[in-house]
Amino acid sequence: MLLPQPKARGRLIRRYKRFFADVLLDDGREVVSHCPNPGAMLGLNTPGLVVWVSAADGAKRKLGWTLELVEADGGLVGINTLLPNRLVAEALAADAIPELAGYAEHRREVRYAAASRVDFLLTGPNRAPCFLEVKNVPLRRTGALAEFPDCVAARSARHLQDLAAEVAGGARAVALFVVQRTDCEAFAACADLDPKFAQGLEAASAAGVEVLVYGCAISPEEIRIERSLPWARGR
Repeated sequence: MLLPQPKARGRLIRRYKRFFADVLLDDGREVVSHCPNPGAMLGLNTPGLVVWVSAADGAKRKLGWTLELVEADGGLVGINTLLPNRLVAEALAADAIPELAGYAEHRREVRYAAASRVDFLLTGPNRAPCFLEVKNVPLRRTGALAEFPDCVAARSARHLQDLAAEVAGGARAVALFVVQRTDCEAFAACADLDPKFAQGLEAASAAGVEVLVYGCAISPEEIRIERSLPWARGR
């Protein structure tokens, strides 16, 4: 998918209150950008990092810029947590994720379980419904290993339990981790930052929930889901 344009390059001054980032643009202007990521952004919120921000296209926006990309460890990282669902929707429409190809209908934000909404419900003739949860992965700390989450993610752990319950009821369920980085070759649950999530992912897999991981190709102009990555279990 094409990223919003026009876009400007700059350096991060600081990220604060979760949703704000001060950026010094290359042209000398200092701007306040919306930071569309509520997570810890470990390794991606260091002052001085090169960042890319997009200009808001609506007059009703309180902030005129949005933080989109961070240059870290020699590559680009997508920090916008809204993008993975859009990327997955685009990939599903093109049957670009082989494990999820062939479903006739892709419904978004469907209520299920006691108090949850599944990111996608995939349905088709003579096929069990597939409940698909999408998780954004921007964290890399060592080697070429992507990790999730970057802070305690109780809501995500609950989603895994909900998916397992759907499998027990005869449906198919998939947890899809979208790695918005170009420098990772494998994925693992981040057990030291959230041991309950790591345990929950193993339990969900044992219960029949499928775990898929896909990396992205990223440039200042475009980002797209590109290739499957292995799950490094037990890390």
